[in-house]
Amino acid sequence: MADKLKGKKIAILVENGFEQVELTEPKKALEAEGAETHIVSPQDGQVKGWDHTKWGDKFDVDKKLDSAKADDYDGLLLPGGVMNPDHLRTNKTAVAFVDAFLSSGKPIAAICHGPWTLVETGKVKGRKMTSYPSIQTDLKNAGADWVDQEVVVDQGLVTSRKPDDIPAFNKKMIEEFAEGIHNRK
Repeated sequence: MADKLKGKKIAILVENGFEQVELTEPKKALEAEGAETHIVSPQDGQVKGWDHTKWGDKFDVDKKLDSAKADDYDGLLLPGGVMNPDHLRTNKTAVAFVDAFLSSGKPIAAICHGPWTLVETGKVKGRKMTSYPSIQTDLKNAGADWVDQEVVVDQGLVTSRKPDDIPAFNKKMIEEFAEGIHNRK
């Protein structure tokens, strides 16, 4: 086991319907580098993943969203899937949780539809980002500089398009989480 993230605690914010591989693979990569990960959710007990075209596995929730504080974490992972961020972006507590990471400069990694929740914070204007192509208009309308690249890093904000991008996404996520807080210019 490596230790680039030893002593770091990472929140993984999800609702039912997250793209399963976009949680499991980054979570494994984070833990392999020594990070402690917590699945944070508005749901109690367990959340259910989505496996490309059907329901996937259930995962234990480590921390209920209403008792989670961004101050307790060093970074935030936002997996995609369509249902997951669509529910999170309409949840005021979830949006406030994500906003606290953006406001503090703590690193965030969002893949696929995961950036949808970032839009709701009102703080993506001027940020270079990517996402699943179907939400590019939402990001552009929110003021983001959307590009079609496998992984994009902008001052601690890591974004990727789809499950095929996970290897590049994980590499940059680990780098940014290891660097810690990024102060925006």
